[in-house]
Amino acid sequence: MGAEDHRQQAQSQGAVPIAIVTVSDTRTPETDTSGAIIRQLAEAAGHRIVDYRIVKDENDQVIDALNDFARGEARLIIFNGGTGIGRRDRTFDVINRALDKTLPGFGELFRMLSYQEVGPAAMLSRATAGIYRDRVVFSTPGSPSAVRLAMEKLILPEAMHLGWELVR
Repeated sequence: MGAEDHRQQAQSQGAVPIAIVTVSDTRTPETDTSGAIIRQLAEAAGHRIVDYRIVKDENDQVIDALNDFARGEARLIIFNGGTGIGRRDRTFDVINRALDKTLPGFGELFRMLSYQEVGPAAMLSRATAGIYRDRVVFSTPGSPSAVRLAMEKLILPEAMHLGWELVR
């Protein structure tokens, strides 16, 4: 069975439940543009947002959100923010250590597509994805353009397929 067959079977599973985590020391629900973009794009694609949280870029807050949402109904957990190389950017490190399996293609493709938009600065992104407790976890940069790129080009085109793979 090929990927297209999997996608067709996945359609029968219906909307994918998604949790959103914005990692930021300054964002509030009112100023969380990137979280709003994830929500809008996911809902427009027919998926359900089942959880949402803003956390500071602190190891314990990131892992607590990951653990909490992995116990819930979300099959996809999308983190945005904290993937750069700055002193406060810890999200990648926390998530990468926690993953049961990695999906290195996500980060590779994200950086390739990002390179087309921002040039060599794309190498500073530590976008990553993988499986954690039977959930697909994505971690993207927090800029609105990066979130839109990840959602439109990578996550949403495969969301149903990914969600189906976890329950088949």
